[in-house]
Order: sequence, then structure tokens, then C-alpha cells
Amino acid sequence: MADALYRFPEGFLWGTATAAHHVEGNCNNSWSHWENLENGIIYQNQKHGIAVDWWGGRWREDFDRMHYLGHNTHRLSIEWSRVEPQPGVIDEAAVRQYREMLEGLHERGIRPMVTLHHFTNPMWLEDEGGWVVPSVVDRFQRWTEIVVEHFGDIIDLWCTFNEPMVYAVQAYLVGFFYPGKRNPWKMYQAAEMLLRAHAVAYQVIKEKYPQAEVGLAKHIVIFDTIWPHFINRGPVWLARRIFNQAFLDALATGELRLPLRKRVMLPDITNTLDYIGLNYYQRYRGGFSPTAPKTFFLTQTPDPESPPSPPMWGEIYPQGTFEVIKNMWQKLRKPIYITETGTPDFGDDVRRWYIAMAVREIWRAVNFNIPVKGIYYWTLMDNFEWIAAYNPQFRFGLYATDFETQARTIRRSGELYRAISLANGLSSEMVREYVPELTERLFQGEPGQSEVNRSS
Repeated sequence: MADALYRFPEGFLWGTATAAHHVEGNCNNSWSHWENLENGIIYQNQKHGIAVDWWGGRWREDFDRMHYLGHNTHRLSIEWSRVEPQPGVIDEAAVRQYREMLEGLHERGIRPMVTLHHFTNPMWLEDEGGWVVPSVVDRFQRWTEIVVEHFGDIIDLWCTFNEPMVYAVQAYLVGFFYPGKRNPWKMYQAAEMLLRAHAVAYQVIKEKYPQAEVGLAKHIVIFDTIWPHFINRGPVWLARRIFNQAFLDALATGELRLPLRKRVMLPDITNTLDYIGLNYYQRYRGGFSPTAPKTFFLTQTPDPESPPSPPMWGEIYPQGTFEVIKNMWQKLRKPIYITETGTPDFGDDVRRWYIAMAVREIWRAVNFNIPVKGIYYWTLMDNFEWIAAYNPQFRFGLYATDFETQARTIRRSGELYRAISLANGLSSEMVREYVPELTERLFQGEPGQSEVNRSS
């Protein structure tokens, strides 16, 4: 029987994504302050500790693991509080370590995508008012200049912000991230400052390195209503408008429009994307609930046929990947990187299913001539996961991590993703071996190679 292959274009990027606070360990001048408050928001009041010990040197063995997986890219962030521990003070030892890490990626044939802001701020920046004061834009401009000055010669793929609306909502509306505010007006102000900061960072990078690719990673959630739709439509529209649409609309038009707030004109932010990053994980099938203000007055009703998911995670729904990509392309007409996608899964059964489904959906988008350039799976190994911390329900890694011994063990899902990366595509043979229950669904009864094996 001939094997079928969903082949991706030559030069397609396959990799994983990480965040500095999750993997480095001992980041003690930023988000760690939130952990130290022990306010019950972080799972069991856990501290990140040494995390997976990249700062202690284990990045070398994990970069080797990326190479084993056949990856040609990796998305990582540089921790602001390490490099600039006080305003205007540069830690040269931290600069040297980050440079060694970036060069270590290049030595292994792995192209770095560097994120300038992945949810963490130096405490001195928080003390100045954080992301609700206009001065933060100048501070971020200077931070970008520092990173460009020290690393710009070995970075050609930049991500200014990770999930800016997630950050604004978590830090200033629902209070799950530091500084823990619950004020929609502060959330709106933060969204505006994040947009302004992205624009100045884009200009700083392009002025020095005009050939570099610069974008940001935008989280998109599918919000669907459940019956009775006439009751549930309003809250779902509000969540979709704030969480998904406002930031993208502003990037496209130069106008930030948010409910119950006067529109803000931001002409400098148009034409500040060389690509758009898409972080996609889940769907929320929402119904109105007056007792759920922290979730936009929505309750989650997952499809009973979907895999089980941890509390407040939403519905694991890789089937929606194509539609989300298509909508983003129609809005912005920019090349797309899947800067994060993945699923929490301690037992590793759902993750293999998720990877196969998501890759097939992304292949569909490429074959509709949407310029998807790469996939960054979240994440390489189990690590510290923000307020979920080390909760075993939130294990995303292609490698399992024993946090007591720091031993890493590749999962079957890691072997599947390795096979996909090395083949630059998903084959029916891989599906039969790793997720046989999907064989008929993904390959329609095993069509011949001529029906599916075509380069996009």
C-alpha cells in the first residue's frame, strides 16, 4: 500500500517555543515577585526555583535535543530583568550567557526567533507604574535598543510581544498576573501602551537591520455560542471583540477600538508587521453566567466528544486551526508563523492526536496559498507554567521532565513530532504508528501517494 504524505514547502520551519521564566530558573527580579506573594493564585503557591535549569547550563543538552528532533528553529525569550536589572545598568555576564545560547542554536543549525517580552517585567519597571503609564513605551524602546545592540547581528527573526492581550487581560482585568489589577480601564490603557511599544520596537530593529523579520505573537481563541444563542451571543461577542479582534484591528487600521472606550488613533502602528505570529490552542463554547465575571461572564460547555482538558483551559480543539489561520490571513495579509500550539496532557495520548490534527490543518492552510512559514510547538519539555506552575495537569512537553532529578525523557509525541520535522510533512505511515485511530480520518482510507503527496 502506497504511503501518503502531507508535504510542506521547502525551507518550512519546525521547532518549539519556550519562555525565559519557564525554563531558565532563578529569575528573581521579575515575575518571581508574584510567586513570593503566596496569594493562592499560583498552583499550591509553588515557586519556579531552578525550573529546568537553562541558566545553570542545561540549555546545552536541551539544544541537542532540539537538534535530535530535526528542528531548524526555536523561539525563546530574553529576560529583561537579567540584562537590565536596574534602569540603565547592563549585566554583562547575562549578555555573555545569552549570546552563548544564541550562538549555540546557530551551531546546531537552529534559527532563533527571539521574543522581547514574554509576560515578565523587571520589578523596577513595575514600580514605575508598569504598562499603564506612557513612560513605559520609552523604557521598552530602550530595552529593544539594548537587545539589538548586543544580539542583533545573530538574530534575524524577532517577536516583540507574546500574547499582548493575554498579558493585558491577566494583569489588569482578571488579576491572575502581577500586578493583579481588576480594572477594565487599566486593561485598556495597557493595550494601548503595548501597541505603542510594539511600534517603536519595530522601528528600532528595522533601522539597524532592515532585512530582519519583525512581528508579534497574537493568541486567538475560538469563541462559539451555545443555545439559547440570543442570551449568550452578547457576552461571547464581547470576549471575542476584546480578546481576539481589537489588537489585530488596531494593527491593520491604526485605530484601537474597545467597548465603552473612546477610540484611540495610533497611526504609527500601521505597517509594523513583517509577519504575524499565531498562538492557537483552544475553543470556548460559551454561555452567559452572571456569577463568572473573571471569564467575561461566560461558562465553558465543551463538546462531549472532545478530549478532557484541565479546569479553565477551554476545549482542546485542533480542528479549528485552519479557520483561525484563514481569518488572520484575511485580516492582515501578512505571512504567518504558528508561534505556539499544543495541549496539556500528562499521559501523552491526547498530545499525539493533537499534533497530527494540527499539522494536517496547517497543511490545508498552506495549500490554500496562505503563507504559513513555520510551526513552534509549545513546548520542548515540561516546565514551570505561569499560574499552573508544576501542576501535573499542565504538562505540555515533547519531553517529560522529572523536576527532582532534572532528567528528561522523550515522549511518543516527541518521536512523532521528530518524524514530522525530519520528513517535512505528515505521512500515513506516521499516523498508523503513532495515532492509528486517525488514519481513516486524515487519509480517507489511505489514498494513493499521487492524491496527497504534493508540495505546497
